[in-house]
Amino acid sequence: MTDGEIIKGLYDAFATGNVPAVLSAFHDSISWTEAEGFMYSGTYEGPNGVLSGVFMRLGTEWEGFSAIPNKIVDGGDGNVISTGTYSGKYLKTGKSMSVPFAHEWELRDGKIVKFNQHTDTLVIARDLGL
Repeated sequence: MTDGEIIKGLYDAFATGNVPAVLSAFHDSISWTEAEGFMYSGTYEGPNGVLSGVFMRLGTEWEGFSAIPNKIVDGGDGNVISTGTYSGKYLKTGKSMSVPFAHEWELRDGKIVKFNQHTDTLVIARDLGL
Protein backbone atom coordinates (compact mmCIF):
# COMPACT_ATOMS: atom_id res chain seq x y z
CA MET A 1 0.00 0.00 0.00
CA THR A 2 1.35 3.44 -0.93
CA ASP A 3 1.47 6.35 1.50
CA GLY A 4 -1.26 8.10 -0.51
CA GLU A 5 -3.49 5.03 -0.20
CA ILE A 6 -2.90 4.98 3.57
CA ILE A 7 -4.03 8.62 3.81
CA LYS A 8 -7.08 7.95 1.62
CA GLY A 9 -7.98 5.06 3.92
CA LEU A 10 -7.59 7.36 6.91
CA TYR A 11 -10.10 9.87 5.50
CA ASP A 12 -12.49 7.02 4.63
CA ALA A 13 -12.26 5.63 8.18
CA PHE A 14 -12.76 9.09 9.70
CA ALA A 15 -15.84 9.66 7.49
CA THR A 16 -17.47 6.49 8.81
CA GLY A 17 -16.55 7.19 12.44
CA ASN A 18 -14.05 4.32 12.60
CA VAL A 19 -11.73 6.03 15.09
CA PRO A 20 -9.86 2.81 16.00
CA ALA A 21 -8.84 2.42 12.33
CA VAL A 22 -7.72 6.06 12.23
CA LEU A 23 -5.65 5.70 15.39
CA SER A 24 -4.09 2.46 14.14
CA ALA A 25 -2.57 4.42 11.23
CA PHE A 26 -0.66 6.62 13.70
CA HIS A 27 2.90 6.04 14.84
CA ASP A 28 3.23 5.94 18.65
CA SER A 29 5.12 9.24 18.55
CA ILE A 30 2.87 11.10 16.09
CA SER A 31 3.02 14.89 16.28
CA TRP A 32 -0.31 16.45 15.22
CA THR A 33 -0.47 20.24 14.73
CA GLU A 34 -3.71 22.18 14.36
CA ALA A 35 -3.41 25.63 12.77
CA GLU A 36 -2.83 28.71 14.90
CA GLY A 37 -6.13 30.55 15.27
CA PHE A 38 -8.18 27.35 14.94
CA MET A 39 -10.26 26.50 18.00
CA TYR A 40 -8.08 23.42 18.71
CA SER A 41 -4.77 25.07 17.80
CA GLY A 42 -1.62 23.52 19.15
CA THR A 43 0.42 20.37 18.83
CA TYR A 44 -0.80 17.05 20.20
CA GLU A 45 1.60 14.20 20.86
CA GLY A 46 0.83 10.49 20.48
CA PRO A 47 -2.42 8.83 19.39
CA ASN A 48 -4.10 9.44 22.76
CA GLY A 49 -3.18 13.13 22.64
CA VAL A 50 -4.82 13.45 19.21
CA LEU A 51 -7.84 11.44 20.36
CA SER A 52 -8.51 13.55 23.45
CA GLY A 53 -7.35 16.93 22.11
CA VAL A 54 -8.96 16.81 18.68
CA PHE A 55 -11.16 13.83 17.78
CA MET A 56 -13.21 13.66 21.01
CA ARG A 57 -13.89 17.38 20.73
CA LEU A 58 -14.91 17.09 17.07
CA GLY A 59 -17.28 14.29 18.05
CA THR A 60 -18.91 16.16 20.94
CA GLU A 61 -18.79 19.83 19.90
CA TRP A 62 -20.01 19.44 16.30
CA GLU A 63 -22.94 18.08 14.38
CA GLY A 64 -21.94 16.44 11.12
CA PHE A 65 -18.30 17.56 11.13
CA SER A 66 -16.50 16.26 8.05
CA ALA A 67 -13.11 16.58 6.39
CA ILE A 68 -13.59 15.54 2.77
CA PRO A 69 -10.49 15.45 0.58
CA ASN A 70 -10.78 16.30 -3.11
CA LYS A 71 -7.11 15.70 -3.92
CA ILE A 72 -4.39 13.54 -2.38
CA VAL A 73 -0.87 13.95 -3.74
CA ASP A 74 1.70 11.30 -2.81
CA GLY A 75 5.23 12.67 -3.05
CA GLY A 76 6.63 9.14 -2.95
CA ASP A 77 9.05 9.94 -0.15
CA GLY A 78 6.83 9.63 2.92
CA ASN A 79 5.22 13.01 2.27
CA VAL A 80 1.58 13.36 1.26
CA ILE A 81 -0.44 16.53 0.74
CA SER A 82 -4.22 16.59 0.67
CA THR A 83 -6.68 19.36 -0.05
CA GLY A 84 -10.38 19.37 0.61
CA THR A 85 -13.23 20.90 2.57
CA TYR A 86 -14.21 20.99 6.23
CA SER A 87 -17.90 21.34 7.00
CA GLY A 88 -20.21 20.99 9.95
CA LYS A 89 -22.35 22.76 12.50
CA TYR A 90 -20.65 24.02 15.67
CA LEU A 91 -23.01 23.25 18.54
CA LYS A 92 -21.90 26.13 20.81
CA THR A 93 -23.11 28.74 18.31
CA GLY A 94 -25.52 26.70 16.17
CA LYS A 95 -23.75 28.02 13.06
CA SER A 96 -22.26 26.05 10.18
CA MET A 97 -19.14 26.39 8.05
CA SER A 98 -17.68 25.06 4.84
CA VAL A 99 -14.02 25.98 4.38
CA PRO A 100 -11.07 24.62 2.38
CA PHE A 101 -8.15 22.87 4.05
CA ALA A 102 -4.69 21.63 3.13
CA HIS A 103 -3.09 18.86 5.17
CA GLU A 104 0.57 17.87 5.25
CA TRP A 105 1.23 14.24 6.20
CA GLU A 106 4.58 12.61 6.91
CA LEU A 107 4.80 8.82 7.06
CA ARG A 108 7.55 6.43 8.06
CA ASP A 109 7.32 2.67 7.54
CA GLY A 110 3.61 2.94 6.73
CA LYS A 111 2.68 4.92 9.87
CA ILE A 112 1.80 8.61 10.18
CA VAL A 113 4.46 10.43 12.19
CA LYS A 114 3.48 14.05 11.53
CA PHE A 115 0.41 16.08 10.56
CA ASN A 116 0.08 19.82 9.89
CA GLN A 117 -3.25 21.54 9.28
CA HIS A 118 -3.65 24.63 7.08
CA THR A 119 -7.03 26.36 6.84
CA ASP A 120 -8.54 29.83 6.87
CA THR A 121 -9.16 30.25 10.58
CA LEU A 122 -10.55 33.77 10.11
CA VAL A 123 -13.33 32.46 7.84
CA ILE A 124 -14.07 29.66 10.32
CA ALA A 125 -14.32 32.10 13.23
CA ARG A 126 -16.51 34.47 11.21
CA ASP A 127 -18.85 31.75 9.92
CA LEU A 128 -19.23 30.16 13.35
CA GLY A 129 -19.76 33.47 15.14
CA LEU A 130 -16.68 33.12 17.35
